[in-house]
Amino acid sequence: MGSSTGSNATPPRISIRTPPRPRHRRYRGGSPGATLSSPAGLHGRPWVARLRRALERDEFELHFQPIVSLRDGTISHHEALLRLVEQPGGQLVAPGRFLPAAERYGLICEIDRLVLDRVIRLLGEEPALEGASVAVNVSAVSVTDPAMLAFIDGCLTRAGVDPGRLAVEVTETAAISDMERARVFCAGVLALGCDLALDDFGAGFGSFQYLKRLPFSHLKIDGDFIRNLPTSSTDQLVVRALARIVRGMGRETIAEFVGDCATLEMLRAYDVDFAQGFEVGHPQPLGALAG
Repeated sequence: MGSSTGSNATPPRISIRTPPRPRHRRYRGGSPGATLSSPAGLHGRPWVARLRRALERDEFELHFQPIVSLRDGTISHHEALLRLVEQPGGQLVAPGRFLPAAERYGLICEIDRLVLDRVIRLLGEEPALEGASVAVNVSAVSVTDPAMLAFIDGCLTRAGVDPGRLAVEVTETAAISDMERARVFCAGVLALGCDLALDDFGAGFGSFQYLKRLPFSHLKIDGDFIRNLPTSSTDQLVVRALARIVRGMGRETIAEFVGDCATLEMLRAYDVDFAQGFEVGHPQPLGALAG
């Protein structure tokens, strides 16, 4: 659905996504040392003016969280996480604070496009991301936007970036809004040569229908099944079954919100392919990846 600090047999992928996890997963994530502000009135119309100004002045910041291979411990790719830089003061506003307003007032597609364009340009220009891949989570509005595939293709062409270095993540809620358009969008992303991840899998009631109807290359297991994995026999059964099903389909699994070593070892025993969470890496600004 980035630059890695470790080597990998295949080029790492970076994806744009926070404990505690909001449902606006695509740009979530906590960064160590960062102060995430919570300005008042975020969901009212005054907040819309703030978002429009941020879009005009490019007052958003990306952080990147690694996704690690459970086979060899190397960084496979990163996920890009969006923050709003509050002015004045430069405090970072958590995505859960502004994305609901962006969706409600029709600004989310502009934000999706800004993130996609920026990530693709960084893949083509930023030394810290050389040879890396990035995953970007897109909204339901973008999934059903008939112009979005052409937009992604245009960004890749202008930047001269190999499409295989971009992963697009689609959540269940995005697919639910219009299953047929979601299917067309997912197939189109794969046809471009990008990776396609089904994100937050298991969060909805009709999850297994998506395995049949939506094409994908990776499946991200919803964090609700991961957080209590060592102590929940139900979560263990679900995660083990998902890993076997997806592997049988010739695809790969990513476990989100991996917060401790016991969970990591259990996921490895279940043949889950990749892990993401504070146990394997915190989100970092781009400058920290080059360090």
